[in-house]
Amino acid sequence: MKDYSFKIPQNIEFGIGSLKKLPEILKKNKSDNVLLVSDRGLGSIGVVKKIQDIILDGGIKCTTYLDVIPNPTVDIVNDAAALYKECKATSVVALGGGSSMDVAKAVGVLVNYGGDITDYEGFDTVPGPIVPMIAIPTTAGTGSEVTASSVITDESRNYKLSVISYEILPKYAVLDPELIMTAPASIAASCGVDALIHAIEAYISVKATPFSDAMAEKAMELIGRNIRRFVANRKDEDAACAMMAGCNFAGIAFAWAKLGNVHAMSHPVSAYFHVAHGVANSILLPTVLRYNALADKGRYEVIYNYIRESSGNAERFEPEMLVEEVIKLNADLGIPKSLSEVGVKEETIPAMAKDAMKSGNILANPRQTTVKDVEELYRKAL
Repeated sequence: MKDYSFKIPQNIEFGIGSLKKLPEILKKNKSDNVLLVSDRGLGSIGVVKKIQDIILDGGIKCTTYLDVIPNPTVDIVNDAAALYKECKATSVVALGGGSSMDVAKAVGVLVNYGGDITDYEGFDTVPGPIVPMIAIPTTAGTGSEVTASSVITDESRNYKLSVISYEILPKYAVLDPELIMTAPASIAASCGVDALIHAIEAYISVKATPFSDAMAEKAMELIGRNIRRFVANRKDEDAACAMMAGCNFAGIAFAWAKLGNVHAMSHPVSAYFHVAHGVANSILLPTVLRYNALADKGRYEVIYNYIRESSGNAERFEPEMLVEEVIKLNADLGIPKSLSEVGVKEETIPAMAKDAMKSGNILANPRQTTVKDVEELYRKAL
């Protein structure tokens, strides 16, 4: 067994109604003035006001920034950081999916250390702790509340840059399953498969360890057994709790084991064609699984038995069975079948492949991959 290390430096509050603990958490962090980072969609359905009221009722000031969009940009980060300084906030609360958390993490960097978020691209470039941050996920998908990365779109390059540092981990995460029980079916589906992919890629990563395996396997069990139920009925409390916990465990798994070709390839798809991250991942998964089958060490069968509809273990397993099961899962959940269905054009493949190769996730993929391999995978997924 190879050497490895891990730590879980965060505070996680999980449970129905756990949002009520938010003022107490803020006061523990000596924060009496909050910037709440979210999006207008959550504002329009009353979720932002719900959180804002909890904060204000606790005697804490609250200013909202609601211009977060999917695949948030450098300009959005700059605008949110400017508002943080203007309102003299002392902490940041991220409410939403990965986009809101990515923006909040980046704001925390700029407020404390200045410059532009592009200055911090890459690994371990953040010089120290960011401002106190509390993450409140409203989707069971990204796991961003427990991951040390912020992904921001640099429109000048059509490129999704990553800032990766354990300094930007949210100090607290509040996981209240009630928040995901109002999600549209399409969002629940794409986010749920994204979380499943986090667990799968962490599990087959060359950087996997017994610790990350434990997190990934429990995530696959919780998500695999419940994703269809949850998409069918978001009011199913047990399914919602399982999805939120599974997403969290998957996030912890890939924070330490990294991901693979699916995520490396999905970022350029989102950057060039504004495809939602979870949708891009879900479409790419069958193609990448088929490619990685040559490097399988028996883990495909474990994954298959977690996500297959029927119970029990398969008597005679072949890796293609996992690919077909994933294709069926995507179809059941209404995920598009191909990249062409979401507007991806073949002429962009060489540029996307070059960008995908810049991702550190390529190095964690179980099968070695060249830029020509990535181009071919894109064409197969097209």
